[in-house]
Amino acid sequence: MPTTETQTLAANTVRMLAADAVQKANSGHPGMPMGMADAAVALWTRHLLHDPDDPVWPNRDRFVLSAGHGSMLLYGLLHLTGYDLPLDQLKAFRQWGSRTPGHPERDVAAGVETTTGPLGQGLSNAVGLALAERWLAQRYNRPGFPIVNHHTYVIASDGDLMEGVTHESCALAGHLGLGKLIVLYDDNGISIDGPTSLTFSEDVLARFTGYGWHVGRVDGHDPAAVGSAIEAAQRETTRPSLIACRTHIGYGSPNRQDSAKAHGEPLGPDELTLTKERLGWPAEPAFHVPGEVAAFMKGSTDRGRAAHRAWREMFEHYRGAHPDLARGFEQAIAGELSDRWDTALPIAPAEKPVATRAASGAALKALLPVVSSLVGGSADLTPSNNTQPTGVAAISRDNLAGSYVHFGVREHGMGGILNGLALHGGVRPYGGTFLVFSDYMRASIRMAALMDLPVVYVFTHDSIGLGEDGPTHQPIEHIASLRLIPGLCVFRPADANETMVGWRVALERKHGPTALVLTRQAVPVLDPARYPVAEAHRGGYVLSDADDPQAVIIATGSEVHLALAAQDVLRHEGLRVRVVSMPSTELFDAQPADYRERVLPTRVRARVAVEAGATAGWGRYVGLDGEVVGLDRFGASAPYQVLYRELGITADAINDAVHRTLARTR
Repeated sequence: MPTTETQTLAANTVRMLAADAVQKANSGHPGMPMGMADAAVALWTRHLLHDPDDPVWPNRDRFVLSAGHGSMLLYGLLHLTGYDLPLDQLKAFRQWGSRTPGHPERDVAAGVETTTGPLGQGLSNAVGLALAERWLAQRYNRPGFPIVNHHTYVIASDGDLMEGVTHESCALAGHLGLGKLIVLYDDNGISIDGPTSLTFSEDVLARFTGYGWHVGRVDGHDPAAVGSAIEAAQRETTRPSLIACRTHIGYGSPNRQDSAKAHGEPLGPDELTLTKERLGWPAEPAFHVPGEVAAFMKGSTDRGRAAHRAWREMFEHYRGAHPDLARGFEQAIAGELSDRWDTALPIAPAEKPVATRAASGAALKALLPVVSSLVGGSADLTPSNNTQPTGVAAISRDNLAGSYVHFGVREHGMGGILNGLALHGGVRPYGGTFLVFSDYMRASIRMAALMDLPVVYVFTHDSIGLGEDGPTHQPIEHIASLRLIPGLCVFRPADANETMVGWRVALERKHGPTALVLTRQAVPVLDPARYPVAEAHRGGYVLSDADDPQAVIIATGSEVHLALAAQDVLRHEGLRVRVVSMPSTELFDAQPADYRERVLPTRVRARVAVEAGATAGWGRYVGLDGEVVGLDRFGASAPYQVLYRELGITADAINDAVHRTLARTR
């Protein structure tokens, strides 16, 4: 057990590393690391089981710095405990090419579990991490072999708890009884605008008690009290825990402590000198690490290394006793799918129209039995999203072994939790809601793309085709907006068989999320013999060709069928028109130039794109001479057939556009 003096010296080292780094960068947030240093050092040296030599071993404890603005707290801890983050990287804080960006980024520095910064995201991710741990434990643990058995720890701020996303995700965590989730709440009473009392007067502990959490309050500058509270939380196995740590932001700074200025500004040279004097710290050199602190902090990881060795030994015995489970676990953690999993996807016959949301449900029915890592749910729209096939058990407090999550009306929370499930490893998550409500989860989608997480979004009711619910529920700008997110693959299939391709694309992607954009209304199933979809995975392909085409119609989703109808009329007029189905512009743009040229020949300047949504973005495919048949206004409440006619998304409108483009290009 370290002495109080050693613990304090280590905390002061973390404080001063943060203050020096922010000062050198002339940018950053020193106050939170200075305030939470005591509690963080207590957590990392006495409780967190981790191994800097193997930062991704599956049964490590997870640590999430949800208050990502205090990134230097995490960087200091990583450096001091022996991760591959040398002091030079701390000196390069917030600089080009460094491994110490302004907010923590997954895969930039070893030991960073998730990208945080937008407040509330990290805590919501942590709920997903904790849910993944419990789900994998139910699936793979056997008597005597707790191969999945770890905690998820979080440091969260007042700002995290103000953000609505944490209300959603923490309520679900309490409902599911995620007892291995432990949150240290930095209750410092300060935000950028000033005292949190300006806006934040709720009883946080009562609120979390209402969620079904175990709660406690301690002096955040008393490491023994923090440690005792963590131990109590560890003993509470049926409820997540929130420990309110009362701290002083900018602790040790004579003129900045407990002030808003400590939150997001460097201390300044004079105040930094005064702070070091108050804490008994040498003024020079900057980035000073006492030898006894270096030894103590690196030695504190011996517990984690021993736990890792014991786990590896246990896993080898587990492999001998349960070889199939061991193989499945390793495969899931590696993000691999079972052999020939995609052969389970059905081929839909061209017999009767099928909504692509229903086709997605059929895909899930086929996939869930053969993709053991697949876990998903819906934001209280299960029957509408077709996300829970018959016979698939729901996850609950009493049954964490199911494969389906009822997220409730919590789109934003669902998005953050899905990211946490993916971050943990061993889980391939999907989540469903109406496309129009993707707005509620956009921040989480963006974070999934930023982190290259293979999350699948099932967005149904994709256009005015949902009909009578009206413009509040009819997405217009949403598809175009989602296409703007770098790394997100948006896939809007034309029929049931393209939907199967969409699911294959989504699960084959190990890097980056995929949004499947699906119809409410039934659409014809393209005859596979006449319209093979073998190249749909390339994002855009020739669906119906003409010899030496004079014009090209590019369409997505339900509008592909309007394009084919228009092509038929134009053919009878003696015009040679090619129809290109383009379910994913991202996948098409990633194809080799010669393939893109074959699909959209440069010489054919008469081009028309059609999609029942915003026209933005289609200009790069149709060029200056082309046209877009789309919708740059809100919809209305009426049967969908009436809406398509009244709003001008028709085969006749496509025909007229083709004639106009031909006239311009002759």
